[in-house]
Amino acid sequence: MTTVPYFAQFESRDRILDLISGKLDPAQDPKWHLSGAVDPEEYSHWSSHICGMACLKMHLARSQNRVIPTIDLMRQCREYGGYVEGEDGSIKGLIYRPFISFIQERFGLTAELREHTPIEEIYDLLDQGYVYIASVHPSIRKPEGTPPKQGGHLVYVFGKNSERRELIFHNPSGHTPATQEQVHLDLETFSRFYAKRGILIKTSERL
Repeated sequence: MTTVPYFAQFESRDRILDLISGKLDPAQDPKWHLSGAVDPEEYSHWSSHICGMACLKMHLARSQNRVIPTIDLMRQCREYGGYVEGEDGSIKGLIYRPFISFIQERFGLTAELREHTPIEEIYDLLDQGYVYIASVHPSIRKPEGTPPKQGGHLVYVFGKNSERRELIFHNPSGHTPATQEQVHLDLETFSRFYAKRGILIKTSERL
């Protein structure tokens, strides 16, 4: 399998647990400028909402050898309606259909929305030239636990272990190297976190 570049949704991947727990304000992330944000405040405002942009960044780095900062990708996606910011500063997104239009028009990707789709169906496609941005609960970083619900976070699923019937994915908000890159998780465990929806992307590479 070709090595898949990893990027977190926060620039300091070694401090993600502090960032997601609130112990460290994202504005204090010493690497915030790598995101493409104009200042720490913009980075702080958006960084917890851009797991989808991190997934896209990984896919573009892998498939097109292009590394585009996450906040830059967010701004482009927002032009298509993939993110909507309320007057009170609240953020709605990632909104899937505008996101699909965005990646088709800007990057020439072939993608489709999948809803009510069991993970077994996606698993069968992963060695046939497809990858999947899957909606899961963010607590998937601790798979031994029980999520309060399904969905709310996105991970980049790009491979499978057929012998063990495992998915292989990168998690933009994993808090350790083992929960960030090349995460292996069996279908039953993954399903507990999975909202049965996501974005299926065609890639020319058969994995």
